[in-house]
Amino acid sequence: MTLLTHSENRGGRPPRRAAPSKASPLGGQRITQSEKRGGPVNIGQAAALSGVSAKMIRHYEALGLLPPVSRTDTGYRLYGERQVHTLRFIHRARTLGFSMAEIAELLKLWQNTRRASADVKRIALAHVADLERRIAEMEAMRQTLRHLAHCCQGDSRPDCPILAELAR
Repeated sequence: MTLLTHSENRGGRPPRRAAPSKASPLGGQRITQSEKRGGPVNIGQAAALSGVSAKMIRHYEALGLLPPVSRTDTGYRLYGERQVHTLRFIHRARTLGFSMAEIAELLKLWQNTRRASADVKRIALAHVADLERRIAEMEAMRQTLRHLAHCCQGDSRPDCPILAELAR
C-alpha cells in the first residue's frame, strides 16, 4: 500500500476529516459502547472517565491503592466500573489534599460496609488540623516576607534587608 502526501492526494488538498462527533463531558473523548454499558475499558478510557492520568493509574496500582486488574491476552489492562469508581474516589481524595497513606486508609473504610463513621471522621479532622497548621505556617511566611519587602528600599543601593535576613 502506498501512502499519498498532501500534494499527491486529490490535487494537493489535505485529506478530508470526518465530522466531529458529539463530545462527551470527559474533555472531548467519545464514550464507547463498552463504556456506556459499563463494560471493561482500557487505561486511556479509564483515565478519561476518572480524571486520573494513565501514569498515575499505574502508580496507584503499584502502591496497592487499586487492586490488580484483568488483562487482555496481549497484556493490556482492562478496568471495570468498580475500578473506575475507585479511581474517582482516589482523585477526589487527592484533590482534597489527603496523603497516599490517608487515602489507603479511607479506601479500606469505604470498601468495608461495617465501618464506623467515627474512623472516617477522625481521618478527616486530622487532615483539617494538618491543613490549618500548614496555612498558619504559610501566613507567617507571608507576613515575614511582606515586612522584609516593606523594609527594603528597592533602589540601586546594595543594602537589602531581605538578603540580610536570609543570610542570618
